[in-house]
Amino acid sequence: MPLCGPDGIETSMVVFPNAKINLGLCITEKRSDGYHNIVSVFYPLRNCCDVLEGIHLNLPDHTCRLRIMDEHWKEPEEENLVYKAYQLLAGDFLLGGTGFYLKKTIPTGAGLGGGSADAAFAVQLLSQLYNLNLSREQKLAYAARLGSDVAFFIDNTPAAVSGRGEVIRPISLSLSGYFLCLIHPGIFVSTPEAYKLISPRVPQNLPSDVVQLAPEKWKPLLVNDFEKPLFEKHPLIGRLKDWMYEHGAIFALMSGSGSAVYGIFEKKPCLPAFPGALFQREFLL
Repeated sequence: MPLCGPDGIETSMVVFPNAKINLGLCITEKRSDGYHNIVSVFYPLRNCCDVLEGIHLNLPDHTCRLRIMDEHWKEPEEENLVYKAYQLLAGDFLLGGTGFYLKKTIPTGAGLGGGSADAAFAVQLLSQLYNLNLSREQKLAYAARLGSDVAFFIDNTPAAVSGRGEVIRPISLSLSGYFLCLIHPGIFVSTPEAYKLISPRVPQNLPSDVVQLAPEKWKPLLVNDFEKPLFEKHPLIGRLKDWMYEHGAIFALMSGSGSAVYGIFEKKPCLPAFPGALFQREFLL
């Protein structure tokens, strides 16, 4: 992909889509449209990011090229949400020929929202690159059309999430000062397949209520409904969660539909490498 814009002048922007973790996740019902209603709290991880560059190229309008730097991405580039975000906006606006470089750092198929974040940041990047001046409400509407969790990354602040993931209520929550260990055990979980293992239920405790308590009190109250069936199918994920507690975590949980597991620590952990981990990182929140 050339790095040259119209008239030989490079016009580009770089953004850093970040991951999120689920602080609790309950599947409350299956909807008539085939989706599921959930309740959860999403918390952004600003120290775990992809890199997305958008470049205005000397190409015909409404032309999009995408290069994905991720050895685990096996689908056609047209299936990526960044490409779909471009096509969605191109249906309403005259967009110039655009090239994207997407370097993936957030593990794919891990329950960390990497693809959703890429899509949301692509919407915001295109708004700035082409001076579309999209309002927050417009960005949220486009995000909701791209995927269930995409809208969260428009405001990108801690939020109670419901509906199919598009109903977002900002909440006051800070984990500043805690340390987090995030590990992908090398197991790829299909979200549609994970949902097939779930029996919807009414939760005893709403995650948005539990997270108002100190994190050391979360363990008996904050759950992820995907854990039980996925731990049965993939025991290694369950062992990873136990490993977090064995090494001093005050709280640990699988994020989203898996398979990444995070542990929250009161002080900087000194952790060995988890055997076979595809991704392991510790950082200060």
